[in-house]
Amino acid sequence: MSAIRLLVLGAVRQHGRAHGYQVRSDLEYWGAHEWSNAKPGSIYHALKQMAKQGLLRAHEVAPSTVGGPPRTEYEVTERGTSEYLTLLRESLTAYDQRPDALTAALGFMVDLPRAEVVALLRERVRRIEEWRTSVTEHYTPEGGPERLGHIGEIMNHWVFTADTGAEWTRALIARIEGGAYTFAGEGEPFVGVLPDGREDPYAAH
Repeated sequence: MSAIRLLVLGAVRQHGRAHGYQVRSDLEYWGAHEWSNAKPGSIYHALKQMAKQGLLRAHEVAPSTVGGPPRTEYEVTERGTSEYLTLLRESLTAYDQRPDALTAALGFMVDLPRAEVVALLRERVRRIEEWRTSVTEHYTPEGGPERLGHIGEIMNHWVFTADTGAEWTRALIARIEGGAYTFAGEGEPFVGVLPDGREDPYAAH
């Protein structure tokens, strides 16, 4: 599952209305260009594509001060909100070897109720354990992965990643059940976006 749609929909939704540069700045502020495919070209492409699909509504606003074409601002439609919440729930439960979908979902998990997030994360643990069992039962040669030579280290890495992923998820569940963070319906959540005009303090200069 690609994280770019979730990231872009979530970033626009946090602003209410946002232009492409704001979305790009937010995602760079979160470091998304380091752990996902959220590069400038893919961000602008996703905005235009999702506007065509009816997930975003495009508004042309005043031309830029340097004389360029009118700036386009986007807002999430009702259909886009439904898509966003579906992607968020899927990303919290799905398990694969790519970290981008889960990382994106963690940035937006407070848009869901606390109890639902706990249930989704418990389902994630169940899927990790199911995946681990499948791998170790059906793909491990007699005598262990070492019988495959150095290629067996691929399986060792898979299993280690699954085990640490399950351990981390259980710890996150405990933190959430212990009252960490502000979730939907509990008040104003923390919103990690850059205010208009504020420079990203983590950007390379």
